[in-house]
Amino acid sequence: MSVDLILLFASLFTWGIGEGMFIYFQPIYLQQLGASTMTIATVFSAFGLAMMLAHIPAGYLADRVGRKPIVIAAWTSGLIATWIMAMARTLPVFIVGVLFYGLTAFVSAPLNSYVTAARGKLSPVRAMTLMSASFNLGAVLGPISGGWIGERYGLHLVYMISACIFIVSTGILLFIRPQPRDEHDPAAPPAKLWTNTRFMTLVGIVCVAMFVMYLPQPLTPKFLQNERGLSLESIGLLGSVGSFGNAALNLILGQFAARTGFLLAQASVAFFSLILWKGMGVPWYALGYFLLGGYRSARSFIYAQARPLVHPAQMGLAYGVAETFSSLAMTLAPLLAGVLYTREPIIVYPVSLGLIGVVILISIAFTPRQTEKESEPAGQFLEL
Repeated sequence: MSVDLILLFASLFTWGIGEGMFIYFQPIYLQQLGASTMTIATVFSAFGLAMMLAHIPAGYLADRVGRKPIVIAAWTSGLIATWIMAMARTLPVFIVGVLFYGLTAFVSAPLNSYVTAARGKLSPVRAMTLMSASFNLGAVLGPISGGWIGERYGLHLVYMISACIFIVSTGILLFIRPQPRDEHDPAAPPAKLWTNTRFMTLVGIVCVAMFVMYLPQPLTPKFLQNERGLSLESIGLLGSVGSFGNAALNLILGQFAARTGFLLAQASVAFFSLILWKGMGVPWYALGYFLLGGYRSARSFIYAQARPLVHPAQMGLAYGVAETFSSLAMTLAPLLAGVLYTREPIIVYPVSLGLIGVVILISIAFTPRQTEKESEPAGQFLEL
């Protein structure tokens, strides 16, 4: 593994600790600041909108000015956003911090482009699932720590500690090396992404799949606290199990071809919805959160499927387009979740389960199949 990937591993691991400390408690802290159920749903929807607006410009700039500057800008923006949330004393100011943090999701396209280019002998799916696993291994430590601190000293302190941890993560990232930009022959430019039928088919499926997989997630911590009576510590424990599931499923599903892994990731989120709907008690919920790791795994498989469908010089832009449509799903899904939750809190889960089942069938039928030339062998992970 290259030095750059090791540094990214360390930085993502550290960021995972910090983000994991607060991310599972966002709806609860919003409620503590006075937000209603629909206000919380709207904030999550606006968060997705902020993500959606940033991805394509970031991917385009990554192809034009280089990946490292955009990645550093995203880390710095996330650091500033977390300090805004940490210093906020009122709901409007806190929401500003949340939305600014959403904008920093533009890191996805340039970061995955960077990882793809720096992967060495690793296949793209292996490199990206390994980096995702590094973040989620850090996030195993975050939620249980955040729940313990929040239960005893309040969630406000959790945000302060997370912001300090992000300083360390950003410092590590500064040492990665810049990469040369990929160029194309001016006499033979690649086809425009919008006319690339196979790529745009994949993007459409991604949008629908991410919508139904995200639908059961935004209000689940609120559901567990208000409807099931779980404490912040218990919810934090579930978050840690979920982060471990993210890391484990990235490594396990990374053994499969990208198309198969994407289908298995959707199935694991379907089981999350089933367990939250029918399960009673923390052990069942823990299993559900573990399986929810398929949601993050799905993102890596999206990139891995998109990579062979586009020219290397379009990689950042293509990843940005894929993330934009994924974020569109994150913009719309919380609103539907809020409507369903207001009507009957538990109904979110059977609706999600049914929709995921339909989308799995759509994915099987329409996800572009890679040719033998496009497919890369999974290979083996290199030793750290």
